[in-house]
Amino acid sequence: MTDYQCPVCGVRAPVESLAWCCPRCRGPWDLDFSAGAVPRDSLAARAGSLWRYEEALPLGAAGATGGGPAAVSLGEGRTPLVPLTGTVTAKLDFLMPTLSFKDRGAVMLAELARHLKPRRVIADSSGNAGTAIAAYCARAGLDCTVYVPEAASPKKIEQIAAHGARPDLVPGDREAAARRAHAAAGEDGVFYASHVHNPYFLHGTKTYVYEVWEDLGGRLPDALVLPAGNGTLLLGAHLAVGELYAHGLIAQRPALIAVQAAAVAPLAAAFHAGEQDATPAAAAPTLAEGIAIPDPPRARQILSAVRASGGTFHTVTDNQIRAAQLDLAGRGLFVEPTGAACWAAVRAHGLGDRTAVVPLCGAGAKTGLATGG
Repeated sequence: MTDYQCPVCGVRAPVESLAWCCPRCRGPWDLDFSAGAVPRDSLAARAGSLWRYEEALPLGAAGATGGGPAAVSLGEGRTPLVPLTGTVTAKLDFLMPTLSFKDRGAVMLAELARHLKPRRVIADSSGNAGTAIAAYCARAGLDCTVYVPEAASPKKIEQIAAHGARPDLVPGDREAAARRAHAAAGEDGVFYASHVHNPYFLHGTKTYVYEVWEDLGGRLPDALVLPAGNGTLLLGAHLAVGELYAHGLIAQRPALIAVQAAAVAPLAAAFHAGEQDATPAAAAPTLAEGIAIPDPPRARQILSAVRASGGTFHTVTDNQIRAAQLDLAGRGLFVEPTGAACWAAVRAHGLGDRTAVVPLCGAGAKTGLATGG
């Protein structure tokens, strides 16, 4: 295994240490890992999961050679592309085993934990990451606790428990649940499966872009429209684009178009103000609970990635999200409100004549139809 490395301080720690953050600045880790080139012409014969891109994955050697699945795989990945307009295509990541894109990162964390053999695994989540961690820990036979804000969707809490994990309901908002997890993460023998702090999660989410690249015949669209709360899908996309470009597998990099809920938009505010970091926002209710992150720990990295790509930030209101959810449902695609945010942004702000891929990240069955307005 390779080392964790702090992008701010340069501090390093072995992955085996179970250190969940930089001991100096308490910030999230990056991973000292160089991805190999993925041979597109050989992919057709490989397993139909994200492990088919094993050259690009830090735990790729855990699977069988030739892209075989790792021990905890549930066949995640390979979600379809469906046209929405002549230039905009949706990637149906709500068709994952636990019904959200978070499976991409969760399988990596569970596979890592399986190797490290901790006493127990913990996570914190507004719902989707927690359900994914719970499912893959169940697959791996790992003891798991998920700290969840008490206002999270009851269906997501039910799903966490159904997989055999313990949902620990925390009074307060999403940040309160994170603080509870941080306190527990310091205990001996605890592996903190943080989708925010642990970079293995980002190396899982980057397979979203590898799939788009493969399914579009070795190219990427002009723009990738991506949700930005903690930025795990966006930063994974940034990793993948950089790797594909470095290996000469794409000729140009797509713009990253980041989307936030208007009610909680610290990243969008910082971007448009020209700031390098985000000022924490006040917590506020929004239909897009999955991206309502007042103080994202990787804010600097997210802002840098969007700027480097030539992209931008858009915000969407609850009314726009509600309308987008209904519009998608009318097209046969029922997603949760957070999963409709990127399509809401495209409808509200447009993309000109650029081609784009929009992720539909979570199934509508997890939350139901948004009401009110």
